[in-house]
Amino acid sequence: MTDDEATTRRGRGGMSEQRRRRVRLEISREAARLFWAQGVDSTSGDQIAEAVGLSTRTIWRHFRSKESCAEPIIAQSVEWELATLRSWPLHRSLEEHFATEAKRLVGEIGTQEQADAGLGVKMMRLADTEPALRTAWLMACDQVEHELAGVIATRLGLEHDDLQVRLHAAAASAALRVLNEYVGAGLLDGTDPRKLGDENFAFIADAVRTATGNAVGDPVHAAEVPAEPGKGAAERMSF
Repeated sequence: MTDDEATTRRGRGGMSEQRRRRVRLEISREAARLFWAQGVDSTSGDQIAEAVGLSTRTIWRHFRSKESCAEPIIAQSVEWELATLRSWPLHRSLEEHFATEAKRLVGEIGTQEQADAGLGVKMMRLADTEPALRTAWLMACDQVEHELAGVIATRLGLEHDDLQVRLHAAAASAALRVLNEYVGAGLLDGTDPRKLGDENFAFIADAVRTATGNAVGDPVHAAEVPAEPGKGAAERMSF
């Protein structure tokens, strides 16, 4: 299936998958704003529907409960980290890669993306006291762990399900979760961002190195990566 075919593929009610994701995100934004402004308990499905400009019935076609409406905005809060980890070239250190991507982020992030990031931080804070939101946040963190396992396996030349890989991925993703919660809480409390971490996000790389006992973070050279069957090590390098 081509990208165009995937984009126009019809889902429930004849809605394209791309349109469905966009509607779910719009609902999630308004739900998150209401949850933060008046609390989860005080927010109803009718209020979310009114804020988005949709019927309540449409809200329930997209989400199983009012709390689950926050899931897309929470998942999006880790998307930059996920994209950065996926694109980490073997020949770069994690510090170098995060510095490069941080500069790209500053130059490319738009107003809506900044607003979404702020809502994600607020949902992290509410997750401290709202079990359903905590579940959504931990689901997003589980996705980070899964992606990290693939990245770590490639860099160490091991299988995705190798115990060492899984332990490193679990430790590193837990460190990233704690960092996200710490930085998010600091920003909401008005702490100077410069006191929470450097602009190149080297503190994230430091956390990954610490969590994995420095097993992950350095550049990997072609000769250090075991070749896959029928494929030379140089072919596995990402540039």
